[in-house]
Amino acid sequence: MELLRKWLGHPEDIYNLLRFKMGGYRTVMPRMDTDSLGCGLRTCYRYLNQTSRSFAAVIQALDGELRHAVCIFYLVLRALDTVEDDMSIPLDVKVPMLHEFHSHLYQPDWKYTESKEKDRQVLEDFPTISMEFRNLSKVYQDVISDICHKMGVGMAEFLEKKVDSQHEWDKYCHYVAGLVGIGLSRLFSASELEDSIVGQDTDLANSMGLFLQKTNIIRDYLEDQLEGREFWPREVWSRYAKKLSDLAKPENIDVAVQCLNELITNALHHVPDVLTYLSRLKNQSVFNFCAIPQVMAIATLAACYNNQQVFRGVVKIRKGQAVTLMMDATNIQAVKAIMYQYVEEIYQKIPSTDPSSNKTQQVISSIRAMSLPGSPMASRHHYSPIYLSCAMLLAALSWQYLSTLSKATEEFVQAGEN
Repeated sequence: MELLRKWLGHPEDIYNLLRFKMGGYRTVMPRMDTDSLGCGLRTCYRYLNQTSRSFAAVIQALDGELRHAVCIFYLVLRALDTVEDDMSIPLDVKVPMLHEFHSHLYQPDWKYTESKEKDRQVLEDFPTISMEFRNLSKVYQDVISDICHKMGVGMAEFLEKKVDSQHEWDKYCHYVAGLVGIGLSRLFSASELEDSIVGQDTDLANSMGLFLQKTNIIRDYLEDQLEGREFWPREVWSRYAKKLSDLAKPENIDVAVQCLNELITNALHHVPDVLTYLSRLKNQSVFNFCAIPQVMAIATLAACYNNQQVFRGVVKIRKGQAVTLMMDATNIQAVKAIMYQYVEEIYQKIPSTDPSSNKTQQVISSIRAMSLPGSPMASRHHYSPIYLSCAMLLAALSWQYLSTLSKATEEFVQAGEN
C-alpha cells in the first residue's frame, strides 16, 4: 500500500505511467526497424541493448545515419571502458592498451578475449564493431577515433591516482563524460541535423557531460565505497572528515550532509550551460536524446540534496516521476520549467546553517534567471478536482498492475551510465 500512497500524492505519475505504457513512449522513443539492417549492424544493436537498455532506447530513436554513428560510438567507448574497469588486466598491459585502443578501430582482426568483465562481448567480438565503424562516413570515423584516443589517455592518467582537487574532479569527469558530450556534439553537427556551432562549442558540450557524471558520482557515494572506489574530490571532503569513508558513519551524518550539499552546489553550476546548449538544438530526436538525461539528473540532485539517505542506501526518483520527465522534456521551454521546479525544491531545503548556503542560493539565482516560468509547462502539476478524483480511483484499481511496469524505465531513473 506504500506504493499506492505515493501515487495518490502524485496523480500526474499515474496518468503518465498509463500514457507511457499505452504507447506514449513512442513519441520520445519510436521503434527502430532492425530487419532492414545488415548482419553486422544487427549484431551491434544487439550488443547495445545488452550493455545499455537505458541509453539503447534513446540512441535507436535518433534520426537517419546519426543513429548508427552514435550506436558505434557508444560500443567503442563501452569496449574502452571495459578495459579500464577490468582489474584482472595488469597495469603494464592495461596502460598501453588504453593509449593504443583507438588504433584497433582500423585493425580488422583485433580483439581481446581475456577480459573477465560482464560486457566482455564487445571486446571479444570487436572485429564486428570495428567493421561497422569503418563502414561509417569518414567524418564520423574521425570524431569517434579522436575521442577514443583522448579518453584512453585520460583513463590511463587516472588509473593510479585519486581525485584530489576540484580541478582534478573536473578533469576526471571531462575524460570519462565531458569527452562523450563533445564527441556526440561533433557527431550531431557532422550529420547536419544540427548547426556547426553545436559541435564547435566544446565548453558547453563538456558541461553537458560533467553535469551527468557529477550527479552519478554524488548519488553513488555508498555504492562506490562498498566497491572500493573513491570519486569525491579530497579537497572538498577533507574539510569534513579524515577519510572519505568516515562520512558514512552515523556520528558524522551532519558534516556528511554538508559535504554532500557542497558537491551538489558545484554540480549545479553546469545547469546554465546545459540550458544554453539545449536551446541551440533544432532536431527533435537529438533534443530528446540530450534533454532526457539532463532532467533526470536535476531531479536526482533535488532528491539527494540535504538527504542523509545518500550515506545509508540508494536515492532514486520514482518510476512515474521518470516517465513524467521523459514525456514532458520535449522542448526548451518545458525543460526550463522542469529545471526551475527542481532548483526551487532545492532552494526550499537549504539549511540556514549550511556552510555552502550562500553559494547554493547564488547558483540557483542564476538558474532562475534563465528558466523563469511563463510557459504552460510551468504549471504542469496543477490538476482539477475531477481529474484528481479520477486519478485516485484509477490508482486504487490498478496500483498493483502499474507496479510491474517497464524495467527499462527503472533503468532510466538511474540517470544514465558513466
